[in-house]
Amino acid sequence: MAMRWKNTLKESEATPESAYLNRRQLMAGAAGMGLIGLPGIARAETLDPHPWEDITEYNNYYEFGTRKEDPAKNAHMLTTAQWSVKIDGLVERPGNYAFEDIMAKMTVEDRLYRFRCVEAWSMVIPWNGFELRDLLELAGVQSAAKYVAFETALRSDEMPGVAYPVLDWPYVEGLRLDEAVHPLTIMATGIYGKDIPNQNGAPLRLVIPWKYGFKSIKSVVRISLTDREPPTSWNKANAHEYGFYSNVNPEVDHRRWSQASERVIGGGLFSAKQPTQMFNGYGEEVASLYKGMDLAVHY
Repeated sequence: MAMRWKNTLKESEATPESAYLNRRQLMAGAAGMGLIGLPGIARAETLDPHPWEDITEYNNYYEFGTRKEDPAKNAHMLTTAQWSVKIDGLVERPGNYAFEDIMAKMTVEDRLYRFRCVEAWSMVIPWNGFELRDLLELAGVQSAAKYVAFETALRSDEMPGVAYPVLDWPYVEGLRLDEAVHPLTIMATGIYGKDIPNQNGAPLRLVIPWKYGFKSIKSVVRISLTDREPPTSWNKANAHEYGFYSNVNPEVDHRRWSQASERVIGGGLFSAKQPTQMFNGYGEEVASLYKGMDLAVHY
């Protein structure tokens, strides 16, 4: 049996859902939900607590608009009923998997993760979800598979942002297979024990905490196993600024700004910054995946 991931983050490092829970309630609830000791994100002791609104109203989901407030404003248009995920390519059991059937077979866990955006801001998010490798095992990965490709829903009648050529729609992403089956890699279905909001990627999104946030593709409708490195949306748009791997790395700057530090959401635009951690603080768990690679080249 494969080893399960063990979280080392403390509950005190979480961004609390202050819209629903006060600090005392959060501590009691975290113990009941198993949040204590789970993976984490930015140090809460350097920030004021983040409300639910910060997590759900400050995000990027360009299919609903390019401003931070656009996803929360427009994502209610997205219909998530009767959702399914097409799993194809190098798998033993290809097909359209209904979301309800997937959930009936998966083990949902609480995962408290650091979240680091390539735009140099961060927050801590308590996700609910299951390990991606369990879904891939359900489909049966063939031995020739080396990569996993993902695709977001594309619905022009529900997603006003796709009317603009910001990216080559639909949004696509990809991982190496060993990254995809790592215990830290999850498919998130909720936040704070509630169904994940549309603007955060309902009903099913990828979360890879050691990579920049744009790798964590939202509202997934297709997963394909392949033997070739798949195209990814931001890499197609600007390969010089967005590499395939996109690991959080304070030593490799974005072409237009430094990645050495980050602004924690909730502290204000001009709040003090904190140093960015290599692999977003998950180096002990994932650095071995990139042994021998020049991370300044394979960024």
